[in-house]
Order: sequence, then C-alpha cells, then structure tokens
Amino acid sequence: MNNFNMNTPDGIHVEFHAAGENESFARMVIAAYVMRLNPTVTELDDLKTAVSEAVTNSIVHGYGERDGIIILEAATAGPEVTVRVLDFGVGIEDVEQAKQPLFTTAASKEHSGMGFTVMEAFTDELVVESEKGEGTFVCMKKRITGGN
Repeated sequence: MNNFNMNTPDGIHVEFHAAGENESFARMVIAAYVMRLNPTVTELDDLKTAVSEAVTNSIVHGYGERDGIIILEAATAGPEVTVRVLDFGVGIEDVEQAKQPLFTTAASKEHSGMGFTVMEAFTDELVVESEKGEGTFVCMKKRITGGN
C-alpha cells in the first residue's frame, strides 16, 4: 500500500483505537487542524463528514469486533488539505465494488453502504487502496477557499 508517512513540518499524525467513540475525536482533530485555512462552515462540515465516514469504515468494516489502531494524518499545501486514514484490518477484496453506492459488508448492522460515496462527494479527490488481510488506506484532498 501507499507510503503513509506525511513528513511535513506542519502536518499531524494521530493514532487511536478503532472504537466508535473515537469517530467524534477524529472529527474534532481534523476540524481543529484545518481551521488554519479559514474554511467556510460548509467546507469544514464536508471535511469532518468525509473523515467521519473513513474512520467509521475502518471501525465497522476494517476491524469489526476486533481491536485495532487507526492512523489519521493531515497536511496542508497552500489552500489544499490532504487527509489520510489508515487501518490494518481485514482489507477490501474489491475496492471498485466497495465504492459503489449502497454496497456494504455490514448490512445487518444498519449501515447504508454510502461511506465512499459521501467521501467522494465531500472532497475534491479520493484515493482508496486496500490489500486483503493487510488493511485499507484512504487519501482525501479538499481545497479550502475560505469563501473566496
């Protein structure tokens, strides 16, 4: 999978347990980090929602009932923020199929299968890489205009 380390002087690297209550933690971390770019309320909400979906996918689909670690990284380059979410869970057998609206491997847990669709809609670029048994890497980019 993609080389995950974002060695930038202003970037962040946060590791946390794959637990449902940490989804809101990830949203707060990305919100605090991106404030330096003076995002609009819509841009901020979009990015928080995309991160929430990526982290939820890691928790629900990557680890299921198992314990695991999720890595959240972010860096800025001009007005663009890059966010990466990585898990070391079960991986995705067919990424293109998983990105289809309404596809889910956890239908019994009341999940709609819209996670990647939401990530794609709320960011400017989405890359998903996964290896069965190794984990999943999600990279999202969002241009922050700050209302300009």
